[in-house]
Amino acid sequence: MSPEKSAKVKAGDVAPDFALPNQGGEMVYLKNLLGKKNIVLFFYPRDNTPACRMEAAAFRDMHGIFTDLDTVVIGISSDSIEDHCRFSGSLELPYFLLSDANGEVRRLYGVPSTLGLIPGRVTYVIDRQGTVRAVISSQLSPRKHAEEALRIANELIE
Repeated sequence: MSPEKSAKVKAGDVAPDFALPNQGGEMVYLKNLLGKKNIVLFFYPRDNTPACRMEAAAFRDMHGIFTDLDTVVIGISSDSIEDHCRFSGSLELPYFLLSDANGEVRRLYGVPSTLGLIPGRVTYVIDRQGTVRAVISSQLSPRKHAEEALRIANELIE
């Protein structure tokens, strides 16, 4: 199935595999994390915008709790590796930001755009086996993503 024809990923689906470079230029493969950790994968519109800074900071502020819950946090946008490096440094983010420059992974997951212009804000909580356990979608409530993802990650431990 081509990325353009992929259905929107929903809870219960197997998370599509991908490989993207992080802010240090190293490739991150989803398949290499599966079986080891739960994963919070958050797609956000753009580095250094007010709402995206708020969302990234919320995940940063809760990062220790996610780590205690054996959960990896990963952010994805179409920004360049260089932009991610600056953004990550400015907020002292302890997690990877991946560069999906051509939007292939965004399309693979079926992340919608708002008004056809603004890349969507969607978070996927993925268990160790690679099953999507929850999808959080809210363009206008960026802090909600970290709070909801944390609640679900906690349920995966119980």
